[in-house]
Amino acid sequence: MALDKMEKLNLEDKMIRTELCEVEGIPLAEPICSIWNQVWNFKARPDDLLIATYAKAGTTWTQEIVDMIQQNGDIEKCKRASTYRRHPFLEWYMPGPSPNGYSGLELAEAMPSPRTMKTHLPVQMVPPSFWEQNCKIIYVARNAKDNLVSYYHFHRMNKALPDPGTMEEFMEKFMAGKVLWGSWYDHVKGWWKAKDKHRILYLFYEDMKENPKREIQKIMKFMGKDLEQEVLNKIIHNTSFEIMKENPMANYTKDFVGLMDHSVSPFMRKGVVGDWKNYFTVAQNKKFDEDYNKKMANTSLVFRAEL
Repeated sequence: MALDKMEKLNLEDKMIRTELCEVEGIPLAEPICSIWNQVWNFKARPDDLLIATYAKAGTTWTQEIVDMIQQNGDIEKCKRASTYRRHPFLEWYMPGPSPNGYSGLELAEAMPSPRTMKTHLPVQMVPPSFWEQNCKIIYVARNAKDNLVSYYHFHRMNKALPDPGTMEEFMEKFMAGKVLWGSWYDHVKGWWKAKDKHRILYLFYEDMKENPKREIQKIMKFMGKDLEQEVLNKIIHNTSFEIMKENPMANYTKDFVGLMDHSVSPFMRKGVVGDWKNYFTVAQNKKFDEDYNKKMANTSLVFRAEL
């Protein structure tokens, strides 16, 4: 009997995990592919703000900073709802009833202006209306090695994503761009190029860790907000990793229960720069660096993998 139960649990585990399909050569989750036309035809408004990142590059952190700036540092207002309800995840779609069903499009469409949304889409997949309306976009990039490690652990704990396999297997997929939202290399380079033509504030996770005050001031300026020093200090404190890790409105402990298993790996895991050193073998690091140098040879974009 116990064995049957175990097999059933394993089966359920596999059943939830999404398969990948491709749109324009970019791997996306099957449910997203099923509504892609609606995503592509999404109607942005001129005062929309979009937070764009490759997955696990500091998205939730940036969302919390932006929300606190918008709410003038009012912590209670920032606790009005979970992150993914305050800032709809534009392309994410999971059919089914709440609490695990989710449509970022529906949430965004029903939201009064000014709206803030998030996306992990590469720049060429962003709905054209965002460019037509000249919307402001904040892009955050994180060094590839830490991004990979964080993404691997996220796949392990989030059953709505494909099974990552071993670290070695996931690294191969990551390097080949055969992961959800495609190639990290193309993603960071594509947005880097786009910033010269559009209203894009391009930030680095490592800079945000090193000097949160300076980077938060950049975000405030970009958003056209001028807040008192006291409010700024409050935002710095309340968006620190330690505080956010304990904030149920940002750490996903009360949402998607059954889909996200925090006992495997917490959603807010470490939030540091250089954690990749605990996971990469010497041989893997050498192989990764060689591949990285080839793929990043044609860009002025420079990352720091340690501070």
